[in-house]
Amino acid sequence: MTGEQGQPAFVLVRPQMGENIGAAARAMWNFGLDRMRLVEPRDGWPNPASVAMASGAGRLLDGAQLSQDVPEAVGDCDLVLATTARARGMTKPVYSPEAAMRAARERIDAGGRVAVLFGPERAGLENADVAVANGIISVPVNPEFPSLNLAQCVLLCAYEWRRAAGEVVDERVELAGAEWASTIEVEKLAEHYEGRLDEAGFFFPDHKAAAMKLTLRNLWSRMPLTREDVKTLHGVMRQMVRWKERG
Repeated sequence: MTGEQGQPAFVLVRPQMGENIGAAARAMWNFGLDRMRLVEPRDGWPNPASVAMASGAGRLLDGAQLSQDVPEAVGDCDLVLATTARARGMTKPVYSPEAAMRAARERIDAGGRVAVLFGPERAGLENADVAVANGIISVPVNPEFPSLNLAQCVLLCAYEWRRAAGEVVDERVELAGAEWASTIEVEKLAEHYEGRLDEAGFFFPDHKAAAMKLTLRNLWSRMPLTREDVKTLHGVMRQMVRWKERG
């Protein structure tokens, strides 16, 4: 295990409402993060309002580390990133959430400790808070409405952390108990259709027949067919032939 349990600490700086702390805890736990730190919660701590909103993520609230100020909250970390919509005129690297969480992953994998700062709901982090950070996380939001809800910002960074950990699959197919058709099964399906279409005079004129057959073969090989799909398509063709013969 590297770093602080192999994950960054999410530091909520002067959060204003217990409900938002609970919502942030829920967002963190959605993506497997459970290291919450709090700096001067406005309504005190612990806060009963946060428990109901956490909805199953109460363990984060129970284990939340309470600090008097930002330097104390991040004092054990060697990489601190601040979420803010503005660079504040400070010379610091500015990361997208995706790049920031990649950097966090690299630092933690190397044995470091990382903290991510999130400001209060109304005005965000103050300049003094951002000054403590090594870098800034800037979300590419609508410039005419850049304010993000605290839990939304936490959720966004937590998701990018999970992506950086390689735990997000870009695409998958739910087979629902089915199996992919084998190459030979698709080949037999192609032969079935080609034979029946040939009998029906589909491949006309003769000089285009070879190209038409090749097009159909390519069509079948491109299609992601399950064994049930193949059986169904065989059945469709058999029924069409039976119907034609009855006519």
